Amino acid sequence: MNKNANKKALDFLFQNKVVIIFLILCVGATVASKQPLTFVIPELFTRIARNSFIVLSLIIPVITGMGLNFGIVIGAMAAQVAVFLTTYWGLTGISGFLATAALTTPIAVFFGFLVGKLFNYMKGNEMIGGLVLGYFADGLYQLLFLFIFGGVIKMNNSTLMIPTGVGVKNTIDFKDTIKYALDTVPMLTIVEVAFYAVIIGIVCSTAFKLAKKQEVHWKVTILEAAAAGAVYGLTFIGPVERFLSTDRLLLLSAVEIGCLATVLWQVFRFAKWKIQTKRGVEESGPNRFIPQKAIAYVILAAAVYGLTYVPALFQVLIVVKLPVMTYLCIGALCCFNNLLMRTRLGQNMRTVGQSRTVANAAGIDVDKTRIIAMIFSTVLAGWGQLIFLQNVGTLSTYGAHTQVGQFAIAALLVGGASVQKATNKHALLGIVLFHTLFIVSPLAGKELFGDPVIGEYFRVFVSYGVIAMALAMHAWKKTEKPKEEEKEDSEDKSIAIA
Repeated sequence: MNKNANKKALDFLFQNKVVIIFLILCVGATVASKQPLTFVIPELFTRIARNSFIVLSLIIPVITGMGLNFGIVIGAMAAQVAVFLTTYWGLTGISGFLATAALTTPIAVFFGFLVGKLFNYMKGNEMIGGLVLGYFADGLYQLLFLFIFGGVIKMNNSTLMIPTGVGVKNTIDFKDTIKYALDTVPMLTIVEVAFYAVIIGIVCSTAFKLAKKQEVHWKVTILEAAAAGAVYGLTFIGPVERFLSTDRLLLLSAVEIGCLATVLWQVFRFAKWKIQTKRGVEESGPNRFIPQKAIAYVILAAAVYGLTYVPALFQVLIVVKLPVMTYLCIGALCCFNNLLMRTRLGQNMRTVGQSRTVANAAGIDVDKTRIIAMIFSTVLAGWGQLIFLQNVGTLSTYGAHTQVGQFAIAALLVGGASVQKATNKHALLGIVLFHTLFIVSPLAGKELFGDPVIGEYFRVFVSYGVIAMALAMHAWKKTEKPKEEEKEDSEDKSIAIA
């Protein structure tokens, strides 16, 4: 029994060695930096909002067996081309941001299609191909911004173009265009849009079932509509309306709302379950209602709420302000990644990632599936770059995209992902650890060695090092696997001879 427990513990430590090492580094660097958590945590949440979307865009290619997509830099370039054009046209605010995202999408789809087609000719070498392709695309990008804009396509804008009129300036300021456009969407607007979206969804779902002559559970449908209406109705209460009129949410309020929402959601699911039970309808699958599980969630919510009364935690919770819409977009992408894997397309991607031979035998169009995965990743990377740029507020025209692939991939690997496996949990954990180290390492370098540059060098070394280690492990596994298969074949032959 003890041997099994020790083996499991050792296996856990070995499988999570990168996460554990980075956790120790983060704690040590935070202590060495002598910075209070009231400084580190708010900066960390800013970086999570700024970088999460683009890191999450890496997951689909990994699942599809294409490894770490160094080609996401091309998606970032697509976003920067789009944001330059919408800035030149004078589009501003959230409408300007949405227009930029809309323009980014077809550009990124086209680029993703080309990258996917190329990768189909170099199966097994997608990572090095993506890295080289990024450098090639950067050359075309530089040509576009240095010569074509202004030289071939005439542009008259002294704010964006260099004095000669040919070529774009090194830095573009989004102060009067899309800076914080997504971050500053009021919560009241979000609730209103969500209410109408839910009602439209319920109506469309009911109409579809009636058209297909399927049974409609009217009590459940009315309960869902009533719940949505009740939430929307709360926005007409004065204090609630004033609270929702802001665009930032205190972390303390987010925790309180999350705990309350967890309890109400379990109550709603219980009521829905009771109605279905009376009608003789039983839920099946992983999302079915289990009373014991619901009680556990309620107890957990109560425990988390109780922790907010701890003075040290309270001091941190009241200084962190979250850009609500940005975090909702990150949450939506996490849900999308999970839901995609439940669809036929997602299952095809997973099958292709596990074995192209088996996928072919099952009748899956491997090349098409890989192209679709690359299109998804490129588009999501483009949107992620837009979220990053609107939060930063400026565009370094010729350098903003150059480090995108390196830092995003390093963050994903730090969370415990590998070349063959990546999930939302890996991405989010990696972002927290990687950017915590990025925040505190220069300060720790200053305290320990009197020079913050040492900390800068250390974090760059770490980002390259973790990528190198992941690629080395991948190469080692590829060489070890054939050896194991050879050994098994020789053993089978000896058994057969005997």
